[in-house]
Amino acid sequence: MTTDALPPGFTVDVATVMAPDAGRQRPGPEVPCADMVPLLSANRLTGTPSAMAAATVSSAEGPDYPWVANEVLRTYAGDGARGAMADLRTFIARCPTVASPGRDADSYRFAVVPGPRLGDESMQVDSSTTSGSITLEWDSILVRIGTTLLVVHEQGNEPGGGDHLTRLAEAALRSYQTTGP
Repeated sequence: MTTDALPPGFTVDVATVMAPDAGRQRPGPEVPCADMVPLLSANRLTGTPSAMAAATVSSAEGPDYPWVANEVLRTYAGDGARGAMADLRTFIARCPTVASPGRDADSYRFAVVPGPRLGDESMQVDSSTTSGSITLEWDSILVRIGTTLLVVHEQGNEPGGGDHLTRLAEAALRSYQTTGP
């Protein structure tokens, strides 16, 4: 995504380092849900992308804190993009609530919720973590366009702070459709 594709008030920084995806690991029932938190949050995905690119998008529009998100493009061979989305749906259905490892009261929650219909297929993943009385959300919109997944993943916002997520996913899709991967 480029700055000119963003709504007013947003900036973009292209990433130079990216975490790898989860690869061909297919966590079965024997793998504890706590080991799958990065996968469940759509921060990592199954499959092995043939190419990846990422950027950090932010806005200081809010009165108390900046809004920050990552955009990641992943291109897969064959049916890999469709498989990564199907795996994510399956894993969230298996592990909708996960206790934080080593902490008694902390927990993560994951859900596939209605979101915008974009690309060939899309889904919105709502994620949150609760520690005592504090709750943070980091939601994602995944859009499949052929063999490519476009993911816009917001980072640790206060509940209800995801109002930019759909606008940025739409802008990222327009940018992708205009310029390609």
